[in-house]
Amino acid sequence: MKLYITPLSPYARLARIVVLEKSLLDRVDIIHAQTRVANSPYYAINPSGRVPYLVRDDGIGMEESTLICADLDQLEGSPAFALPAGDQAWEMLRLEALARSMVDGLTVWGRELRHRPEEERSPTIIEHERQRNERMADVWEKQIENPLMHARLNMAQITMACALQFGSHVLALDWRQGHPKLASWLEVVAKRPSVAATAPTANP
Repeated sequence: MKLYITPLSPYARLARIVVLEKSLLDRVDIIHAQTRVANSPYYAINPSGRVPYLVRDDGIGMEESTLICADLDQLEGSPAFALPAGDQAWEMLRLEALARSMVDGLTVWGRELRHRPEEERSPTIIEHERQRNERMADVWEKQIENPLMHARLNMAQITMACALQFGSHVLALDWRQGHPKLASWLEVVAKRPSVAATAPTANP
């Protein structure tokens, strides 16, 4: 199989972490895609130009990180990231969605700063996302105490780690100020080999 990614995409990073956690490097080739350029060869593979994009063994391609992570997780017949039973499933989905909301805002902010010339950047969008991130960090300072965020590694935890490290590593945000519980949580999760190996850098 082929997994197309870009190094800074937190969405692609979700899939990369699952590949490592599931020991799938012998089955999945990770390929750096060239996006946001005219006539990239990647567009012939995935016309939307988004990452991650997984081409399965049968040649079928799929995008959207949630779908790709679920597909990779079940490959060996023993899913590690399946939803828990009962009401815990809804709580897990709630936390994952809350973490993804933070990722979404940060990536919009990142596109303004990293992919637009300075004169084309929108101060309104940047300020909106700055305020959103502050609110989300405040919410997560409380939510991070949820037992599911301290249980066995799950997709809510992975998504949150990707959000926080995109903020600090790529956008150089000082979200740790005023959020000691969040900072302490990430310090532990960041040491996990799959998280450490995929940590973004501002200039990959």
